[in-house]
Amino acid sequence: MEYRKLPHGNEQISVLGLGTSAIGMAGDAEMEATMAMALENGINYFDMASADAAPFAAFGRALAGRRKDVYFQIHFGADYRSGKYGWTTDLEAIKRSVDWQLNALQTDYIDFGFLHCLDEEEDLQRVLQGGVLAYILRLKEEGTVRRIGLSSHTPHVAQLALDTGVLDMLMFSINPAYDYRREGEFAIGGVEERQALYRRCEAEGVGISVMKAFSGGQLLQARTSPFGRALTEFQCIQYALDKPGVITVLPGVRGREDLARILGFVHAAPEERDYAILGTFAPPEAEGVCVYCNHCQPCPAGLDVGLINKYYDLSLAGDTLAEDHYRNLAKKAGDCIGCGHCDSRCPFHVGQVEQMQRIREHFGA
Repeated sequence: MEYRKLPHGNEQISVLGLGTSAIGMAGDAEMEATMAMALENGINYFDMASADAAPFAAFGRALAGRRKDVYFQIHFGADYRSGKYGWTTDLEAIKRSVDWQLNALQTDYIDFGFLHCLDEEEDLQRVLQGGVLAYILRLKEEGTVRRIGLSSHTPHVAQLALDTGVLDMLMFSINPAYDYRREGEFAIGGVEERQALYRRCEAEGVGISVMKAFSGGQLLQARTSPFGRALTEFQCIQYALDKPGVITVLPGVRGREDLARILGFVHAAPEERDYAILGTFAPPEAEGVCVYCNHCQPCPAGLDVGLINKYYDLSLAGDTLAEDHYRNLAKKAGDCIGCGHCDSRCPFHVGQVEQMQRIREHFGA
């Protein structure tokens, strides 16, 4: 398992996490076995935005004596006291629900306390002005909450939440269909608006945990994919992990069979993860934009073309550390020999030779 460090802390988070939206129907024994299997294979990050209350007690039992080995995303606004999922912005209801979640999980602290599913600006203002954020901040001062996050599908709302300066993590929906086609209920925002959000998160050290990496399964079948072509789970996971700011991807699983298949990503060959096929059916607005896929590798001159582009984009987005990261690279844009190898291999038709010249001039190297 690969791990990525949370920029605002020392937490080492597995690049594959676990979503619980569909596991509640598996039954207690299967849920506990799935949790054990996840832990055995190095998964340590679990999102608890479930479709029902069932996973909480099962995970609590499965984690007996191993609480320190996992990080939980607990959602302030998801209410499971009825046994089913409910959504609320009412402070008192949230307090009761959070207490219920802690009791069910048999824990006395929350690794990541999330403002839950705020897709409208009015909802964000309601939790900011209604005392919900103040409540989470108080719990953080007391040590009950370790980090603060937000789950949203709307770039504009996420940007406003970032303006508060309190976020350590953002849970956001990332997949090619949402980024390029705006297909689906949660595909909110255009290409540049979404990419700008990812870049801002990386620039400000806010990690991203990815939901809906498969677009609810639609991308995995040609008949439901907006591209008319199917992608694999491994391609979708790698696509999300290559976006700026992303720490972990959280596929929803129904049990051990699903989890075993997803875990195949860890040992998958590069060609199994390669999503360059997107370049054959991505829309015009994706043309000429580097997505850091490194399909152009290996560079004859030894440049990490994707990483050079990422630091350039982050610098343009205001990341003051991006220039330092760039200057620490062994090979920089000025080392480009103009052979055109990358141009010929880029599935998104980026003119990387010209791009390297722009980047060289930008950094003055």
